[in-house]
Amino acid sequence: MKTSVTTKAIEQAAKQLEGVVTRTPLELNKRLSKQYQATIYLKREDLQTVRSYKIRGAYNKMSLLSAADRKKGVVCASAGNHSQGVALSSCLLKIKSRIYMPQSTPRQKVDRAKDLGGPWVDLVMCGDTFDEANKEAVSYAKKNKKVFVHPFDDPKVITGQGTVGVEILNQLDQDVDYVVAPIGGGGLVSGLGIYMKEKMPKVKLIGVESVGAPAMYESIKNNKITTLASIDKFIDGTAVTKPGKHTFKICNKIIDKMVLVPEGKVCQTMISLYQSEGIVAEPAGALSIAALDKIKDKIKGKTVVCVISGGNNDISRYSEIIERSLMYQGLKHYFIIEFPQRPGSLRMYLDNVLGENDDIALFEYMKKSNRESGPALVGIELNKKEDLKPLLKRMDDAEMTYQHISGDHILFRFLL
Repeated sequence: MKTSVTTKAIEQAAKQLEGVVTRTPLELNKRLSKQYQATIYLKREDLQTVRSYKIRGAYNKMSLLSAADRKKGVVCASAGNHSQGVALSSCLLKIKSRIYMPQSTPRQKVDRAKDLGGPWVDLVMCGDTFDEANKEAVSYAKKNKKVFVHPFDDPKVITGQGTVGVEILNQLDQDVDYVVAPIGGGGLVSGLGIYMKEKMPKVKLIGVESVGAPAMYESIKNNKITTLASIDKFIDGTAVTKPGKHTFKICNKIIDKMVLVPEGKVCQTMISLYQSEGIVAEPAGALSIAALDKIKDKIKGKTVVCVISGGNNDISRYSEIIERSLMYQGLKHYFIIEFPQRPGSLRMYLDNVLGENDDIALFEYMKKSNRESGPALVGIELNKKEDLKPLLKRMDDAEMTYQHISGDHILFRFLL
């Protein structure tokens, strides 16, 4: 498959986007540089006009439409950020758009799309994943002969995303050793990678996905587009079941290494960014920084650019983000414990089993009068992860009947 994504086209797109997109900062991060003994810059696409890089590809595609196509209007599907790019582009270019979004899309992203597009946008909520919404959108576009603006698998969209690379090279007066970027469908890393690789051939391109949605990782490993049977939708900005045809071909050629990051690690990174730098990154936006632990031996002494791809995070999700972070760090654990139905059984647990610095964060107990014991769901926060083994030993010594609810337990998904 040939592609029209070239450095010349990307540079032309950069000119087309002048006055439309924000020239986002490229910031040296002293904390991360010290932590990883490298020179680490953050490309702050979370400060973009629509709080993500997606406006670049959407506007580039839509601005190049013919007058006839503009009059017909456009259709797109999105898990959130692309919808905002299309919505703002619709308003700026006066093009009607119909946007399909999964029902699982965070409310904040839905509201932002409405606000940015105003009367130029119609939103349709359908399906549980991007792929389901995308199927409906493609069908509607074909039936009504409207232009479909794909969120990643379109050369003009990829070209627009590649303008991130133009800015990076204009902002940095030194060679870049590594560029680390998140991957959903692969549009950003494809455009960025094509530009950076041609302008700076020695640069290494690191693509990052979550453990729960490794579509590009599996496709590159299998050397063919691979559709995942199921995905974890928590990192909604990269939650796709398969990459695009264009993006897979490009990524399979230019990516030097794929990294998978646990969702809990991403949550820990989001919290660190907020607490240390005041950066409000969405889960997908924190992927590139969360991946640094996986490549720390390679980047020591090197110059690294991490793309923070977006900052559209719904504040209502922070309780889950904190929960996932604690569980990933081994600081929070859940148990089903059988307590004897007699006075003092809970007091015994508190006095003889619970550690001095252990804290009960959840306790749900249903007493059954016709039974000798009753189960309780108990959530415990530890001061440090090493406190788990002593806790389990004290429970065993007390001859307690319990189950530790881990990630593969049937009840685990009800807790997150």
